[in-house]
Amino acid sequence: MQEPTRRDFVLASATAATAISSSRVLGANNRVRMGFIGLGNRGSQVHDAFLECGAQTVAICDLRPDYLDFAATRAGTNPKHYREYRELLEDKDVDAVVIATPDHWHALMFIDACNAGKDVYVEKPLSLTVVEGRRMVETANRSNRVVQVGTQRRSSDVVRQAVEFVRSGGLGQVTVARGHLPNNEWPSGIGNPPNETPPDAWAWDHWLGPAPWVPYNRNRMYYDFRWFYGYSGGQMTNFGTHFVDALRWCIGQDAPRKVAAFGGRYAVRDNREIPDTLEAMWEFDGPTLMTFSQLNANGAPANQRGAEMELRGTKGTMFLSPHGWEVVPEAITEQARPSLTPLDRRREEAYDKTRHAVIEARSAKGNAYADTAHARNFLECVRSRGKCNADILTGHLSTTATLIGNIALKTEAVLKWDTANERFTNNEGANRLLQYEYRAPYKLG
Repeated sequence: MQEPTRRDFVLASATAATAISSSRVLGANNRVRMGFIGLGNRGSQVHDAFLECGAQTVAICDLRPDYLDFAATRAGTNPKHYREYRELLEDKDVDAVVIATPDHWHALMFIDACNAGKDVYVEKPLSLTVVEGRRMVETANRSNRVVQVGTQRRSSDVVRQAVEFVRSGGLGQVTVARGHLPNNEWPSGIGNPPNETPPDAWAWDHWLGPAPWVPYNRNRMYYDFRWFYGYSGGQMTNFGTHFVDALRWCIGQDAPRKVAAFGGRYAVRDNREIPDTLEAMWEFDGPTLMTFSQLNANGAPANQRGAEMELRGTKGTMFLSPHGWEVVPEAITEQARPSLTPLDRRREEAYDKTRHAVIEARSAKGNAYADTAHARNFLECVRSRGKCNADILTGHLSTTATLIGNIALKTEAVLKWDTANERFTNNEGANRLLQYEYRAPYKLG
Protein backbone atom coordinates (compact mmCIF):
# COMPACT_ATOMS: atom_id res chain seq x y z
CA MET A 1 0.00 0.00 0.00
CA GLN A 2 1.24 3.52 -0.83
CA GLU A 3 3.03 5.37 1.96
CA PRO A 4 0.87 8.19 3.34
CA THR A 5 3.75 10.64 2.84
CA ARG A 6 3.45 10.27 -0.92
CA ARG A 7 -0.19 11.37 -0.90
CA ASP A 8 0.73 14.19 1.45
CA PHE A 9 3.27 15.32 -1.11
CA VAL A 10 0.61 15.45 -3.83
CA LEU A 11 -1.75 17.43 -1.62
CA ALA A 12 1.02 19.79 -0.49
CA SER A 13 1.68 20.63 -4.13
CA ALA A 14 -1.91 21.79 -4.70
CA THR A 15 -1.27 25.53 -4.47
CA ALA A 16 1.59 25.49 -6.95
CA ALA A 17 -0.27 23.18 -9.33
CA THR A 18 -3.52 25.11 -9.40
CA ALA A 19 -1.69 28.35 -10.12
CA ILE A 20 -1.18 26.92 -13.61
CA SER A 21 -5.00 26.64 -14.17
CA SER A 22 -5.94 28.78 -17.15
CA SER A 23 -2.37 29.30 -18.35
CA ARG A 24 -1.42 25.62 -18.66
CA VAL A 25 0.79 24.97 -21.66
CA LEU A 26 -0.80 22.23 -23.75
CA GLY A 27 1.02 19.80 -26.00
CA ALA A 28 2.13 20.35 -29.57
CA ASN A 29 -0.57 21.80 -31.86
CA ASN A 30 -2.67 22.65 -28.77
CA ARG A 31 -3.44 18.95 -28.22
CA VAL A 32 -4.58 18.03 -24.72
CA ARG A 33 -2.25 15.45 -23.23
CA MET A 34 -4.41 12.90 -21.48
CA GLY A 35 -3.87 10.40 -18.69
CA PHE A 36 -6.38 7.56 -18.23
CA ILE A 37 -7.04 5.92 -14.85
CA GLY A 38 -9.08 2.73 -15.16
CA LEU A 39 -9.11 1.04 -18.57
CA GLY A 40 -11.59 -1.80 -18.16
CA ASN A 41 -14.94 -2.02 -19.92
CA ARG A 42 -16.16 1.58 -19.57
CA GLY A 43 -12.67 3.01 -19.35
CA SER A 44 -11.79 1.46 -22.70
CA GLN A 45 -14.94 2.93 -24.29
CA VAL A 46 -14.17 6.42 -23.00
CA HIS A 47 -10.54 6.09 -24.13
CA ASP A 48 -11.76 5.28 -27.64
CA ALA A 49 -14.00 8.37 -27.59
CA PHE A 50 -11.06 10.61 -26.74
CA LEU A 51 -8.91 9.02 -29.42
CA GLU A 52 -11.62 9.81 -31.97
CA CYS A 53 -11.36 13.46 -30.90
CA GLY A 54 -7.62 13.61 -31.45
CA ALA A 55 -6.55 13.69 -27.80
CA GLN A 56 -3.03 12.51 -27.12
CA THR A 57 -2.75 9.59 -24.68
CA VAL A 58 0.49 10.15 -22.78
CA ALA A 59 -0.13 8.07 -19.63
CA ILE A 60 -2.31 5.14 -18.60
CA CYS A 61 -2.98 3.53 -15.23
CA ASP A 62 -4.65 0.28 -14.26
CA LEU A 63 -4.12 -2.62 -11.87
CA ARG A 64 -4.21 -5.08 -14.77
CA PRO A 65 -1.16 -5.19 -17.06
CA ASP A 66 -3.22 -6.66 -19.91
CA TYR A 67 -5.58 -3.68 -19.80
CA LEU A 68 -2.57 -1.37 -19.99
CA ASP A 69 -1.15 -3.23 -22.97
CA PHE A 70 -4.49 -3.15 -24.81
CA ALA A 71 -4.93 0.59 -24.17
CA ALA A 72 -1.39 1.32 -25.34
CA THR A 73 -2.04 -0.56 -28.58
CA ARG A 74 -5.24 1.41 -29.14
CA ALA A 75 -3.47 4.71 -28.42
CA GLY A 76 -0.50 4.01 -30.70
CA THR A 77 1.57 6.62 -28.83
CA ASN A 78 3.64 4.46 -26.46
CA PRO A 79 2.12 6.05 -23.32
CA LYS A 80 3.75 5.71 -19.93
CA HIS A 81 2.37 2.82 -17.86
CA TYR A 82 1.44 3.16 -14.19
CA ARG A 83 -0.20 0.83 -11.67
CA GLU A 84 -0.34 3.51 -8.95
CA TYR A 85 -2.58 6.44 -9.88
CA ARG A 86 -0.71 9.00 -7.74
CA GLU A 87 2.39 8.49 -9.86
CA LEU A 88 0.37 9.38 -12.96
CA LEU A 89 -0.91 12.53 -11.24
CA GLU A 90 2.70 13.59 -10.60
CA ASP A 91 3.48 13.29 -14.32
CA LYS A 92 4.01 16.85 -15.60
CA ASP A 93 3.29 15.76 -19.18
CA VAL A 94 -0.36 15.09 -18.26
CA ASP A 95 -2.76 18.02 -18.73
CA ALA A 96 -6.02 16.24 -17.89
CA VAL A 97 -7.15 12.85 -16.63
CA VAL A 98 -10.06 10.50 -17.15
CA ILE A 99 -11.22 8.57 -14.07
CA ALA A 100 -13.16 5.47 -15.11
CA THR A 101 -12.53 3.27 -12.08
CA PRO A 102 -15.15 1.59 -9.87
CA ASP A 103 -17.35 4.15 -8.13
CA HIS A 104 -15.82 3.88 -4.65
CA TRP A 105 -12.52 5.29 -5.98
CA HIS A 106 -13.98 8.32 -7.77
CA ALA A 107 -13.86 10.80 -4.88
CA LEU A 108 -10.31 10.11 -3.72
CA MET A 109 -8.85 10.07 -7.21
CA PHE A 110 -10.82 13.14 -8.27
CA ILE A 111 -9.74 15.22 -5.29
CA ASP A 112 -6.10 14.18 -5.71
CA ALA A 113 -6.28 14.99 -9.43
CA CYS A 114 -7.70 18.46 -8.81
CA ASN A 115 -5.09 19.14 -6.16
CA ALA A 116 -2.39 18.04 -8.59
CA GLY A 117 -3.60 20.66 -11.09
CA LYS A 118 -5.26 18.30 -13.56
CA ASP A 119 -8.56 18.89 -15.29
CA VAL A 120 -10.84 15.88 -14.86
CA TYR A 121 -13.33 13.83 -16.85
CA VAL A 122 -14.92 11.51 -14.26
CA GLU A 123 -17.34 8.73 -15.09
CA LYS A 124 -20.78 8.60 -13.57
CA PRO A 125 -21.94 8.19 -10.94
CA LEU A 126 -19.84 11.05 -9.65
CA SER A 127 -19.54 9.59 -6.16
CA LEU A 128 -20.52 6.72 -3.91
CA THR A 129 -21.94 9.02 -1.20
CA VAL A 130 -23.54 12.46 -1.01
CA VAL A 131 -20.79 13.76 1.29
CA GLU A 132 -18.13 12.69 -1.22
CA GLY A 133 -19.96 14.44 -4.04
CA ARG A 134 -20.24 17.72 -2.17
CA ARG A 135 -16.52 17.60 -1.30
CA MET A 136 -15.74 17.00 -4.97
CA VAL A 137 -17.77 20.08 -5.95
CA GLU A 138 -15.94 22.19 -3.37
CA THR A 139 -12.53 20.92 -4.47
CA ALA A 140 -13.20 21.51 -8.17
CA ASN A 141 -14.36 25.06 -7.48
CA ARG A 142 -11.48 25.88 -5.15
CA SER A 143 -8.85 24.54 -7.55
CA ASN A 144 -10.46 26.10 -10.66
CA ARG A 145 -10.56 22.79 -12.51
CA VAL A 146 -12.47 22.03 -15.69
CA VAL A 147 -14.69 19.01 -14.96
CA GLN A 148 -16.90 16.83 -17.11
CA VAL A 149 -19.06 14.11 -15.52
CA GLY A 150 -19.75 11.12 -17.79
CA THR A 151 -23.49 11.64 -18.28
CA GLN A 152 -22.95 11.79 -22.02
CA ARG A 153 -26.57 12.52 -22.97
CA ARG A 154 -25.79 16.13 -21.99
CA SER A 155 -23.72 16.38 -25.18
CA SER A 156 -26.32 14.76 -27.47
CA ASP A 157 -27.99 17.10 -29.95
CA VAL A 158 -31.12 14.96 -30.12
CA VAL A 159 -31.51 14.91 -26.33
CA ARG A 160 -30.99 18.66 -26.22
CA GLN A 161 -33.79 19.04 -28.78
CA ALA A 162 -36.04 16.93 -26.56
CA VAL A 163 -35.21 19.11 -23.56
CA GLU A 164 -36.00 22.27 -25.50
CA PHE A 165 -39.36 20.84 -26.62
CA VAL A 166 -40.39 19.83 -23.11
CA ARG A 167 -39.21 23.00 -21.41
CA SER A 168 -40.94 25.18 -24.00
CA GLY A 169 -44.24 23.65 -22.87
CA GLY A 170 -44.59 21.22 -25.76
CA LEU A 171 -45.99 18.47 -23.51
CA GLY A 172 -47.98 20.82 -21.27
CA GLN A 173 -47.42 20.20 -17.58
CA VAL A 174 -45.22 17.13 -17.09
CA THR A 175 -46.68 15.15 -14.21
CA VAL A 176 -44.69 11.91 -14.56
CA ALA A 177 -41.12 11.24 -15.80
CA ARG A 178 -39.96 7.63 -15.93
CA GLY A 179 -36.80 5.65 -16.56
CA HIS A 180 -36.86 1.89 -17.14
CA LEU A 181 -34.22 -0.86 -17.02
CA PRO A 182 -35.80 -4.17 -18.17
CA ASN A 183 -33.37 -7.07 -18.51
CA ASN A 184 -34.17 -10.63 -17.43
CA GLU A 185 -31.27 -12.02 -15.39
CA TRP A 186 -33.28 -14.91 -13.94
CA PRO A 187 -32.42 -17.51 -12.81
CA SER A 188 -28.63 -17.37 -12.28
CA GLY A 189 -27.64 -13.73 -12.80
CA ILE A 190 -23.91 -13.23 -12.31
CA GLY A 191 -23.54 -16.63 -10.67
CA ASN A 192 -22.41 -17.51 -7.19
CA PRO A 193 -18.67 -18.23 -7.19
CA PRO A 194 -16.97 -18.99 -3.86
CA ASN A 195 -14.54 -16.70 -2.09
CA GLU A 196 -10.96 -17.64 -2.90
CA THR A 197 -7.34 -16.55 -2.69
CA PRO A 198 -6.83 -13.49 -4.90
CA PRO A 199 -4.62 -14.07 -7.94
CA ASP A 200 -2.76 -10.86 -7.01
CA ALA A 201 -3.04 -9.89 -3.34
CA TRP A 202 -1.51 -6.44 -3.93
CA ALA A 203 -4.01 -5.69 -6.71
CA TRP A 204 -6.97 -6.88 -4.60
CA ASP A 205 -5.95 -4.68 -1.68
CA HIS A 206 -5.53 -1.67 -3.97
CA TRP A 207 -8.76 -2.44 -5.78
CA LEU A 208 -10.66 -2.36 -2.47
CA GLY A 209 -9.00 0.90 -1.49
CA PRO A 210 -11.24 2.77 0.97
CA ALA A 211 -13.93 0.05 0.95
CA PRO A 212 -14.10 -2.44 3.83
CA TRP A 213 -11.80 -5.44 3.48
CA VAL A 214 -13.58 -8.64 2.42
CA PRO A 215 -12.27 -11.94 1.04
CA TYR A 216 -11.62 -11.96 -2.69
CA ASN A 217 -14.55 -12.95 -4.89
CA ARG A 218 -14.24 -12.57 -8.63
CA ASN A 219 -17.79 -11.20 -8.90
CA ARG A 220 -16.72 -8.17 -6.86
CA MET A 221 -14.15 -7.04 -9.41
CA TYR A 222 -14.30 -5.65 -12.94
CA TYR A 223 -17.75 -5.09 -14.43
CA ASP A 224 -19.71 -7.06 -11.84
CA PHE A 225 -18.67 -4.78 -8.98
CA ARG A 226 -21.91 -2.92 -9.77
CA TRP A 227 -23.88 -5.71 -8.10
CA PHE A 228 -22.30 -4.94 -4.68
CA TYR A 229 -22.94 -1.91 -2.48
CA GLY A 230 -19.40 -1.53 -1.14
CA TYR A 231 -18.19 -0.23 -4.49
CA SER A 232 -21.33 0.98 -6.27
CA GLY A 233 -24.88 2.18 -5.80
CA GLY A 234 -26.03 -0.70 -7.99
CA GLN A 235 -28.18 -0.16 -11.05
CA MET A 236 -29.84 2.77 -9.27
CA THR A 237 -26.65 4.80 -9.77
CA ASN A 238 -25.32 2.94 -12.82
CA PHE A 239 -28.28 3.43 -15.17
CA GLY A 240 -30.48 5.47 -12.87
CA THR A 241 -28.07 8.40 -12.84
CA HIS A 242 -28.27 8.61 -16.64
CA PHE A 243 -32.06 8.57 -16.56
CA VAL A 244 -32.45 10.99 -13.65
CA ASP A 245 -29.97 13.37 -15.26
CA ALA A 246 -31.78 13.47 -18.61
CA LEU A 247 -35.25 13.64 -17.05
CA ARG A 248 -34.20 16.28 -14.54
CA TRP A 249 -32.77 18.30 -17.43
CA CYS A 250 -36.08 18.00 -19.28
CA ILE A 251 -38.23 19.23 -16.40
CA GLY A 252 -35.75 21.92 -15.35
CA GLN A 253 -35.47 20.93 -11.69
CA ASP A 254 -32.35 20.60 -9.53
CA ALA A 255 -33.37 18.27 -6.73
CA PRO A 256 -36.33 16.31 -5.36
CA ARG A 257 -38.19 17.28 -2.23
CA LYS A 258 -39.20 13.73 -1.31
CA VAL A 259 -38.03 10.16 -2.10
CA ALA A 260 -39.18 6.58 -1.47
CA ALA A 261 -38.14 3.20 -2.86
CA PHE A 262 -39.21 -0.45 -2.73
CA GLY A 263 -37.63 -3.64 -3.97
CA GLY A 264 -35.18 -6.43 -3.26
CA ARG A 265 -33.71 -9.70 -4.50
CA TYR A 266 -36.99 -11.27 -5.47
CA ALA A 267 -36.08 -13.96 -8.00
CA VAL A 268 -32.46 -14.10 -9.19
CA ARG A 269 -30.22 -16.62 -7.44
CA ASP A 270 -26.66 -15.24 -7.31
CA ASN A 271 -24.40 -13.56 -4.75
CA ARG A 272 -25.45 -9.98 -5.55
CA GLU A 273 -26.30 -7.43 -2.90
CA ILE A 274 -28.37 -5.09 -5.08
CA PRO A 275 -32.01 -5.75 -5.98
CA ASP A 276 -33.21 -7.54 -9.09
CA THR A 277 -36.51 -5.66 -8.77
CA LEU A 278 -36.77 -2.04 -7.68
CA GLU A 279 -39.07 0.96 -7.94
CA ALA A 280 -37.74 4.34 -6.80
CA MET A 281 -39.88 7.49 -6.69
CA TRP A 282 -38.89 11.12 -6.33
CA GLU A 283 -41.26 14.08 -6.04
CA PHE A 284 -39.95 17.28 -7.65
CA ASP A 285 -41.38 20.76 -7.75
CA GLY A 286 -43.71 21.21 -10.67
CA PRO A 287 -45.10 19.05 -9.24
CA THR A 288 -43.60 16.08 -11.10
CA LEU A 289 -43.28 12.46 -10.02
CA MET A 290 -40.09 10.83 -11.31
CA THR A 291 -39.55 7.06 -11.15
CA PHE A 292 -36.81 4.55 -11.90
CA SER A 293 -37.87 0.94 -12.52
CA GLN A 294 -35.20 -1.75 -12.29
CA LEU A 295 -36.79 -4.83 -13.83
CA ASN A 296 -34.02 -7.41 -13.82
CA ALA A 297 -36.21 -10.47 -13.44
CA ASN A 298 -38.30 -9.64 -16.51
CA GLY A 299 -37.19 -8.24 -19.84
CA ALA A 300 -40.48 -7.13 -21.40
CA PRO A 301 -40.56 -3.52 -22.68
CA ALA A 302 -41.80 -1.12 -20.05
CA ASN A 303 -43.92 0.95 -22.44
CA GLN A 304 -45.65 0.77 -25.82
CA ARG A 305 -42.62 2.19 -27.67
CA GLY A 306 -39.92 0.17 -25.91
CA ALA A 307 -38.26 3.44 -24.88
CA GLU A 308 -35.92 3.69 -21.91
CA MET A 309 -37.45 7.00 -20.74
CA GLU A 310 -40.83 8.69 -21.01
CA LEU A 311 -42.33 12.00 -19.96
CA ARG A 312 -46.11 12.19 -19.56
CA GLY A 313 -47.58 15.67 -19.92
CA THR A 314 -51.08 17.03 -20.02
CA LYS A 315 -50.85 17.49 -23.80
CA GLY A 316 -48.84 14.40 -24.79
CA THR A 317 -46.19 11.82 -23.98
CA MET A 318 -42.56 11.84 -25.07
CA PHE A 319 -40.72 8.54 -25.47
CA LEU A 320 -36.91 8.76 -25.44
CA SER A 321 -34.74 5.93 -26.75
CA PRO A 322 -31.01 5.66 -27.53
CA HIS A 323 -31.83 6.59 -31.14
CA GLY A 324 -34.10 9.61 -30.66
CA TRP A 325 -37.55 10.55 -29.40
CA GLU A 326 -41.16 10.82 -30.42
CA VAL A 327 -44.22 12.59 -29.03
CA VAL A 328 -47.69 11.02 -28.97
CA PRO A 329 -50.43 13.66 -28.50
CA GLU A 330 -53.17 13.36 -25.92
CA ALA A 331 -56.85 13.68 -26.82
CA ILE A 332 -58.28 16.26 -24.42
CA THR A 333 -61.29 18.54 -24.02
CA GLU A 334 -62.02 21.72 -22.11
CA GLN A 335 -65.43 20.33 -21.04
CA ALA A 336 -66.01 18.64 -17.71
CA ARG A 337 -66.60 14.90 -17.98
CA PRO A 338 -70.34 14.15 -17.63
CA SER A 339 -71.80 11.85 -15.03
CA LEU A 340 -72.68 8.74 -17.02
CA THR A 341 -75.20 5.97 -16.51
CA PRO A 342 -75.71 2.72 -18.47
CA LEU A 343 -79.13 4.08 -19.61
CA ASP A 344 -77.80 7.18 -21.37
CA ARG A 345 -74.70 7.11 -23.60
CA ARG A 346 -75.60 10.20 -25.59
CA ARG A 347 -73.81 12.51 -23.18
CA GLU A 348 -70.68 10.32 -23.35
CA GLU A 349 -70.76 10.40 -27.16
CA ALA A 350 -71.13 14.15 -27.16
CA TYR A 351 -68.23 14.47 -24.75
CA ASP A 352 -66.00 12.26 -26.89
CA LYS A 353 -66.67 14.42 -29.95
CA THR A 354 -65.14 17.40 -28.14
CA ARG A 355 -61.85 15.58 -27.50
CA HIS A 356 -58.99 16.52 -29.79
CA ALA A 357 -55.21 16.70 -29.88
CA VAL A 358 -53.83 20.16 -29.07
CA ILE A 359 -50.30 19.34 -30.25
CA GLU A 360 -48.94 17.52 -33.27
CA ALA A 361 -47.06 14.24 -33.25
CA ARG A 362 -43.34 14.97 -33.28
CA SER A 363 -40.16 12.92 -33.57
CA ALA A 364 -36.40 13.32 -33.94
CA LYS A 365 -33.63 10.85 -34.63
CA GLY A 366 -30.05 10.93 -33.42
CA ASN A 367 -27.55 9.29 -31.08
CA ALA A 368 -28.36 9.82 -27.41
CA TYR A 369 -25.17 8.01 -26.34
CA ALA A 370 -22.88 10.86 -27.36
CA ASP A 371 -19.56 9.57 -26.01
CA THR A 372 -17.42 11.24 -28.66
CA ALA A 373 -19.29 14.56 -28.49
CA HIS A 374 -18.97 14.49 -24.69
CA ALA A 375 -15.21 13.92 -24.89
CA ARG A 376 -14.90 16.68 -27.49
CA ASN A 377 -16.80 19.11 -25.28
CA PHE A 378 -14.40 18.40 -22.42
CA LEU A 379 -11.33 18.96 -24.61
CA GLU A 380 -12.77 22.23 -25.92
CA CYS A 381 -13.41 23.42 -22.36
CA VAL A 382 -9.91 22.45 -21.23
CA ARG A 383 -8.58 24.79 -23.94
CA SER A 384 -11.07 27.60 -23.36
CA ARG A 385 -11.48 27.16 -19.56
CA GLY A 386 -15.23 27.11 -20.21
CA LYS A 387 -17.99 25.22 -18.42
CA CYS A 388 -18.60 21.66 -19.61
CA ASN A 389 -22.02 20.33 -20.61
CA ALA A 390 -22.07 18.01 -17.57
CA ASP A 391 -20.21 20.19 -15.07
CA ILE A 392 -19.39 19.11 -11.53
CA LEU A 393 -22.54 20.52 -9.89
CA THR A 394 -24.82 19.02 -12.56
CA GLY A 395 -23.21 15.62 -12.00
CA HIS A 396 -23.49 15.96 -8.24
CA LEU A 397 -27.19 16.82 -8.30
CA SER A 398 -28.09 13.91 -10.58
CA THR A 399 -25.96 11.44 -8.64
CA THR A 400 -27.34 12.65 -5.31
CA ALA A 401 -30.92 11.89 -6.34
CA THR A 402 -30.01 8.24 -6.96
CA LEU A 403 -27.91 7.96 -3.80
CA ILE A 404 -30.76 9.14 -1.62
CA GLY A 405 -32.99 6.72 -3.50
CA ASN A 406 -30.80 3.90 -2.25
CA ILE A 407 -30.97 5.30 1.27
CA ALA A 408 -34.76 5.33 1.06
CA LEU A 409 -34.66 1.67 0.01
CA LYS A 410 -32.37 0.71 2.90
CA THR A 411 -34.35 2.61 5.52
CA GLU A 412 -37.79 1.63 4.15
CA ALA A 413 -38.88 5.22 4.70
CA VAL A 414 -40.40 8.13 2.82
CA LEU A 415 -37.64 10.71 3.17
CA LYS A 416 -37.92 14.50 2.92
CA TRP A 417 -34.84 16.06 1.34
CA ASP A 418 -33.38 19.49 2.13
CA THR A 419 -31.17 20.15 -0.89
CA ALA A 420 -29.71 23.40 0.50
CA ASN A 421 -28.19 21.54 3.45
CA GLU A 422 -28.07 18.11 1.79
CA ARG A 423 -29.73 16.36 4.67
CA PHE A 424 -33.00 14.59 5.41
CA THR A 425 -35.35 16.57 7.60
CA ASN A 426 -37.36 13.66 8.99
CA ASN A 427 -34.93 10.78 9.58
CA GLU A 428 -31.61 11.04 11.43
CA GLY A 429 -30.88 7.38 10.77
CA ALA A 430 -30.98 8.10 7.05
CA ASN A 431 -28.59 11.03 7.53
CA ARG A 432 -26.00 8.64 8.94
CA LEU A 433 -25.94 6.89 5.55
CA LEU A 434 -24.84 10.00 3.67
CA GLN A 435 -21.20 8.89 4.13
CA TYR A 436 -19.35 5.78 5.31
CA GLU A 437 -16.12 5.27 7.25
CA TYR A 438 -13.15 4.62 4.99
CA ARG A 439 -10.76 1.76 5.58
CA ALA A 440 -7.48 2.99 7.10
CA PRO A 441 -5.33 4.74 5.99
CA TYR A 442 -7.67 6.28 3.40
CA LYS A 443 -9.22 9.67 4.15
CA LEU A 444 -11.48 11.99 2.21
CA GLY A 445 -9.28 14.98 1.26
